Amino acid sequence: MNYDFTEDVKLARNGDTAAFSRLYSTIYEDLYRIALYSLRNSHDACDAVSDTVLDAFCSIGNLKDEKAFRLWIMRILSIKIKRKQREYFVDTAELTEDVEPIVEFNCENTELKHAINSLDPQSRLILSMSVLEGYTSIEISEICGIKANTVRTIIARTKKKLRMMLDN
Repeated sequence: MNYDFTEDVKLARNGDTAAFSRLYSTIYEDLYRIALYSLRNSHDACDAVSDTVLDAFCSIGNLKDEKAFRLWIMRILSIKIKRKQREYFVDTAELTEDVEPIVEFNCENTELKHAINSLDPQSRLILSMSVLEGYTSIEISEICGIKANTVRTIIARTKKKLRMMLDN
C-alpha cells in the first residue's frame, strides 16, 4: 500500500483523533501479524498492539519526521514484543514441564509451524518483519536497534536453520 502518512501524522500531532484513526487503520494488520508471529499467541499479540497504539497515540506529538511514522510505530511494537517475551519467560521459568504456546500461524505445514516456533524470539521477530512484511535490513536495524549487517546475518542464518530443520 502506498499510503502517505505525512499529512495524517501532521494532523494527529495537533490532536486530530480522526487522523490518528486513519493512521492506525492502515498499519494495524501489519502490527498484528508481526506481533502474532513473534509472540505466537493471539492474546499477547493483541496486548502488544494495543499497548503500542496507546503509546503511539500519547506520544505522536514527539515524532519529528512525519515520514518516519511507520518505522517509529514498529520500533514501539518491537519494544512491546520484547517485554512480552521477557514476561513469558519469567512467568514460565518456575514450571517444571514444557509448555507449548498457542500457535496460530496461517500455515498448513505443521513442520514449518514447529520449526518457526523453535526459533529464538529475536530471530522470529526479524524474520517476520523481513519475510512477512517486506521490511529491508536497514529498516529492521532502525526498528530493533541493531546493525543492518547483523540483521542480514540473522535472516540468512535463520533461513538456513529452517531449511535444515525442514529437510530432516
